[in-house]
Amino acid sequence: MALILQTDSPFPLARRGKVRDVYDLGDKLLIVSTDRISAFDYVLPCGVPEKGRILNQLSAFWFEKTAHIIPNHLVTVIDKNVILSLKELKGKNLDYLTNRSMLVAKAHRIAVECIVRGYLSGSAWAEYKQSGRVGNIRLPSGIQENEELPQPIFTPTTKSDIEHDRPLTRDDITELGIEHLMAEMEQKSLLIYRFAQDYAKTRGIIVADTKFEFGIIDGKLSLIDELLTPDSSRFWDASQYKVGQLQHSLDKQPVRDWLLASGWDKESPPPTLPPEVIQATTERYLKIYSLFTKE
Repeated sequence: MALILQTDSPFPLARRGKVRDVYDLGDKLLIVSTDRISAFDYVLPCGVPEKGRILNQLSAFWFEKTAHIIPNHLVTVIDKNVILSLKELKGKNLDYLTNRSMLVAKAHRIAVECIVRGYLSGSAWAEYKQSGRVGNIRLPSGIQENEELPQPIFTPTTKSDIEHDRPLTRDDITELGIEHLMAEMEQKSLLIYRFAQDYAKTRGIIVADTKFEFGIIDGKLSLIDELLTPDSSRFWDASQYKVGQLQHSLDKQPVRDWLLASGWDKESPPPTLPPEVIQATTERYLKIYSLFTKE
């Protein structure tokens, strides 16, 4: 299938994110998942074939599976029948949208990334080694890298298009005016994580950590953006899991690892991934999609 790094729709562009192009359809939004890939807050100059389609379909899968926990913004996934039936799309040359896009309800977006960690990995491991804490949470001593935590922890961060994300502070919460929402956001984040973790275990997968985004739709807290994808989560092969060592990842962690090993300074424009890394990333994304969604 053709690699799609940028879309050009007849609808007004609401925003172009690191991976998704969002268009304004009046009372709804059209979200198109491209094949762009980002790491360390940079969009890489190359794409990953099939990536956008997988992200879109997997998000839709999880939105439907978690709807009993919290409402979400999904209206419908775009397929050929939807393109033919919806007045907003009918008669336009939009075949490229098929299976890589969705119509969603408009939401008042909350500029917070709600991160839940069930295992001590990545930046959380680095922070723990230095301070014994992750965010504002002090953890027991002696935890090893990639070890399961006594219980999942909620470590929200800021979400900004102009600066690196950082741990959310009381001042941030006050400035955003979300004091009345934080408890519910934490509760729902932990509920979704535990639900996903229990389901993933039946498929031989560990959800080490993940992040959620919320918005307000019709006065209710709702899930938006993407959900439990290999872009937003760490997925490990449970059969190969061992504490204290690198895990067999089914996400984009190997892309991060390659970038770090390449000598890139994380300040200059990022390098292009070699073909073998791109192919391996496509294969990992296809595998995790199949493991989660197969009957």
